[in-house]
Amino acid sequence: MTAPPTVTYVGTATVLLRIGDLTVLTDPALDPAPADYPAARPLHRTAGPALTVDLLPPIGLVLLSHDQHADNLDRTGREVLGRAARVLTTPEAAERLGGRAEGLAPWESREVTVGATTVRVTATPARHGPEGTEGATGPVTGFVVEYGVERADETDETLQTVEAIEAIESGTLYFSGDTVRHEALAEIGERFAIDTAFLHLGDAHFPATGDLAFSMSAREGAALTRTLGARTVIPLHFDSWAHFTEDPARIGEAFAAPDLKGRLRVLRPGVAETL
Repeated sequence: MTAPPTVTYVGTATVLLRIGDLTVLTDPALDPAPADYPAARPLHRTAGPALTVDLLPPIGLVLLSHDQHADNLDRTGREVLGRAARVLTTPEAAERLGGRAEGLAPWESREVTVGATTVRVTATPARHGPEGTEGATGPVTGFVVEYGVERADETDETLQTVEAIEAIESGTLYFSGDTVRHEALAEIGERFAIDTAFLHLGDAHFPATGDLAFSMSAREGAALTRTLGARTVIPLHFDSWAHFTEDPARIGEAFAAPDLKGRLRVLRPGVAETL
C-alpha cells in the first residue's frame, strides 16, 4: 500500500500536498508580512506564511485559482510558479502567465503523472463575488483532484493483479478557489463524491464596495458542505489579511450543527498531516 497523502497548511489559500510521487502547491501567496498591495481594492497582509519559500520541496504541480489578486498569487509566489513543473489555472491567467501555465475551462480535465502517481484534475465553476461583479473581480476556478486514478495508457490487465489493486489509494479532493456560494457549485456534488473539501472562507469585504462579499462566510461554507456532501472540510483563506472580515471562531460555530458534526478539520500551520 502506498503512503496516504499528506497536507501542510502554509497560509491563506496555500497548501502543500504530497500525493505519492507528486507534490502539489495551491495558490502560492508566500511574501513575508506585513505587506501592502495597492489596487482599486488594496490588500494588506498582516501575518506571513508558515513556511518560507526556501523550505518548499520541488513542486510538480501548482493549482492556481486566479492570478489577479495577491492573496492568491504574490511576488514570491510568482517566483515559485516559474520553477514549478506544471501549472493549471484559468485560461485567462494562463495567457498572462505563459510558460508552463495551462488554462482549463469549467469541467475540463487533465491527467498529471509524476513517477508512479497519476492524478486527474478537473476545473470547477467559481464566482469571486455577487452576480454582476465578474468584470471587476475577473475569472476564477476551483479544482477537483482525483488520486489513485487509472492512467489512460494502462491496460485492464495491469489493474487486475492483486498487487496493483492493493497499491492504489484513491480519494477525491475539492478546492473551491475564491468563490461565493451560488447555484453552479451544486453540480460539483452531483459529478463527484467529495472526500475532503478545502473551502475558501473569510467573508472578504472592502470599504469601497460596502456590503458586497467576495468570498464565503462560515455559514455559507457550511451550507455548501451540505450541498456537496463532503465528508471532511478544511477551511482556508480566513486569516492573515485585513479584508477577511469574519472572526475565525465563526467557522467552528457554523460546523457545530448536528448534521455537520465531525466534518470540520482545522490544520495546524506548517505541520504535515495525513489526509
